[in-house]
Amino acid sequence: MAELNGKTIAFLATDGFEQVELTEPWDALKKAGAKVELISLEKGQIQGMNHDDKADMFDVDKTVDEVSSSDYDGLVLPGGVANPDKLRVNEKAVDFVRSFFVESKPVAAICHGPWTLAEADVLKDRTVTSYPSIKTDLINAGATWVDEEVHCDNGLVTSRNPDDLPAFCSKAVEEFAEGVHAG
Repeated sequence: MAELNGKTIAFLATDGFEQVELTEPWDALKKAGAKVELISLEKGQIQGMNHDDKADMFDVDKTVDEVSSSDYDGLVLPGGVANPDKLRVNEKAVDFVRSFFVESKPVAAICHGPWTLAEADVLKDRTVTSYPSIKTDLINAGATWVDEEVHCDNGLVTSRNPDDLPAFCSKAVEEFAEGVHAG
């Protein structure tokens, strides 16, 4: 598969991300031909989690201070509870996320990942899904929330949890291949 040859996709995460929600999309996008980069708040390594247990450490490629959405063709936001909670209080991370929507570039967010989208104020009049515990936050941010394995709204791909990863990865590859979405 070479659907994503020539495309570069950013993964934005920090300590406390759900490891499988980074590694499975990462592998799927690379298999489809994309170049992938791990963006975080600081240089060094970040801590993955397997639910409540520490998992592996991952090397950060670049920090939010060093990048712009114009460097990328799309964005992936893994979940985990601590990860998006830390990202959404970092102004540069929130601005980075928001800029993908300003440029109409595809974004894929899973589990608690959409929490950062609420902070970026990009959910008004969008339909999304997520981990059920953040449903009210997403609705309060202007979204319509649905309980679906994967939902796509004009280039925004969302899923509920790790069980949804096969559908999430497949739809993310499709949307990144399509590229910029009008409106």
